[in-house]
Amino acid sequence: MSKTFSGRAILPANLTGEALVSRRGFNAYAIFYNSLHDDAKSAECADSGNTELFGRNITEKIICLPKTSGSTSAGAVWQRVASLGVAPKAMLFAHSIDSLAAGGLIVADIWTHHRICTVDQLGEDFLLAVKDGDWLDVSEDGTVKIICTQQG
Repeated sequence: MSKTFSGRAILPANLTGEALVSRRGFNAYAIFYNSLHDDAKSAECADSGNTELFGRNITEKIICLPKTSGSTSAGAVWQRVASLGVAPKAMLFAHSIDSLAAGGLIVADIWTHHRICTVDQLGEDFLLAVKDGDWLDVSEDGTVKIICTQQG
């Protein structure tokens, strides 16, 4: 059975992909720390404080999370991982995106021409419903549909 959620499209796109879920804050610098080098072929989460994502490959995944955490370095990090081609496919936020994360994702989109679809304000029910491995369909209008769950 599918579930649909409506959010605010910050960087709109139509796409489908696999969900990775974190119910903790997402610190871009800590997460991508090991992936910021020229030879990176993928991005494995380096943030040991985020036990849900630590050690997992997040390249081309749809990251589902409540919010970001971190500092002003996040903007440069998003631009770098986008230019390396190791960024997630999408960032889906339960709450409102913070200005530092939004700025970094927008800069990455403009400077690298690599869009990381971004939708916020999906609500707490979204994070309760989505699970790792779920298949999601994201629409340009900010609609997110869980189309296939990991169980079936």
